[in-house]
Amino acid sequence: MYNALGFIEISGVTAAVDALDIMCKTADVELVTWERKLGGRLVTLVVTGEVSAVNNAVEAAAKNGLRPPVASYVIARPHPETIKMVELSAARLKCKNAPDNTSVMAPDMRPSEPVKKSK
Repeated sequence: MYNALGFIEISGVTAAVDALDIMCKTADVELVTWERKLGGRLVTLVVTGEVSAVNNAVEAAAKNGLRPPVASYVIARPHPETIKMVELSAARLKCKNAPDNTSVMAPDMRPSEPVKKSK
């Protein structure tokens, strides 16, 4: 399923978006999930792809990013238990962003109520 997982933990959402952009432009990798901790001060990005692509992407983001990462690591051929942990994070992200779960969406992103016409 996942040939490799690449992790970058970086300070700040803007720096994380920059790191993801660098990784995706550098190599054929896809975002699996991301986590914000400490109010968004630390952001962890997880990408997947072929081992060499993930290595190149993580190295490029670490070297050329807006900020240096707090931590970065690549796991080649991750163990099924490691995959479970990453997939739990991805499932939580999908659940948070599901359209029917509007309580966690920003007010401007919530679906509007239909306008009731008076008779």
